[in-house]
Amino acid sequence: MRSATSKITTPTTTTTTTTAAMNTSPKRCKYQYCATAAADDSHKLTDSNNESTLLPGLPNHLAQLCLCSLHPSLLHRVCRSWRRFIYSPSFPPFFSLYTLLSSKSPLPEPKNQDQDQNQLNPFQFFSLDPISSTWRRLPFPPSDPLLHLLHRHPSFISRTIPIQSLTVSGRLVLIAATGHQFLPALSHPLAFDPISSQWFFGPPLPTPRRWCAVGSAGGSVYVASGIGSHYDSDVARSVEKWDMKKKKIEWNWEKMASLKDGRFSREAVEAVEYRGKLCMVNVKGHAVKQGAVYDMEKNRWENMPEGMIGGWNGPAAMGGEDRLYVVDEANGVLSKYDSENDSWEEVVDSPEILRGAQHITAGGGRVCVVCGGGERIAVVDVVATPPRIWVVNPPEGREVVAVHILPRMNLPEW
Repeated sequence: MRSATSKITTPTTTTTTTTAAMNTSPKRCKYQYCATAAADDSHKLTDSNNESTLLPGLPNHLAQLCLCSLHPSLLHRVCRSWRRFIYSPSFPPFFSLYTLLSSKSPLPEPKNQDQDQNQLNPFQFFSLDPISSTWRRLPFPPSDPLLHLLHRHPSFISRTIPIQSLTVSGRLVLIAATGHQFLPALSHPLAFDPISSQWFFGPPLPTPRRWCAVGSAGGSVYVASGIGSHYDSDVARSVEKWDMKKKKIEWNWEKMASLKDGRFSREAVEAVEYRGKLCMVNVKGHAVKQGAVYDMEKNRWENMPEGMIGGWNGPAAMGGEDRLYVVDEANGVLSKYDSENDSWEEVVDSPEILRGAQHITAGGGRVCVVCGGGERIAVVDVVATPPRIWVVNPPEGREVVAVHILPRMNLPEW
């Protein structure tokens, strides 16, 4: 298998290994997590085989409490039973990279009608385990209906067709895309839960759309503007909210305060949560653009500060602790927003790596950027002083469409 990590040297940094790609785990007390999980799941690691004994002389539920305090990379190096443990529900989930990948070359025609159509889909979902530096394919999405997405088309030689996805409450959500005949590809959001390793559908969209603004905050998904099967001014101004915290039988799309016009249906853009508000611009890059800020508590739209919109020249993401990042796609500069001065502070200037940024995600002290036409993922350690940067390569024969940071999948049978 192709190595997931490439070592590079930049003017600002020297890289480290893929293991450093993520901080260990989401914010949750490890002992609390292990105490709860051990009571529920310790039997899964217990049998008469010595291989399943975590620490000789200790019951597994007590051994789990001891091992939970160690970094998973240390446990991975020791023995098979400890490697199994860090991928079990009993161990606090550490962060991993999740990607939507596209095949670089046309796939072969099906040999027969019974052949699994998922196997022939040019789009696949993969997760990169930062502990073992291994790409793992996610379970295939439901085949009914079969997922048909467009990312490239002869009519659009110089650009790709957007596929919009996001993360909310530790889950990956595919929300909007273009299908055959240039119609919206998704009538329902398609979501993946890493902990259960299962796909599920969200509530039907009142108007399936593409070229919209999508974002998440407070356990809810927001979809604003966009184009349905044809342009409609009401759809272009509409804002819908799906509260995933509700019980599944109560899931629906709630209408929120509308945009003042339909200018946000020009491009597929991200709506980034920052200090309790959703921030977005209507055009990517250095083009003249409009910005808008949605106050979720007051359900109203506000103007974006001039300094914020002036430096929003590429894909953006929220990195936790009120840190809003943007990559200048033309100049290859990663910057962080300073709200006190309404300005952008440079974090990393690396044009040879970050120029042409297409998608960005942040979490666990890392900012991950899809660049090079999907040929690579640049990982920036924004906690280190000075920040470090290195490159992660996708699996052979595939290019990256989108990247996200989520808890690792449970692999109890690993």
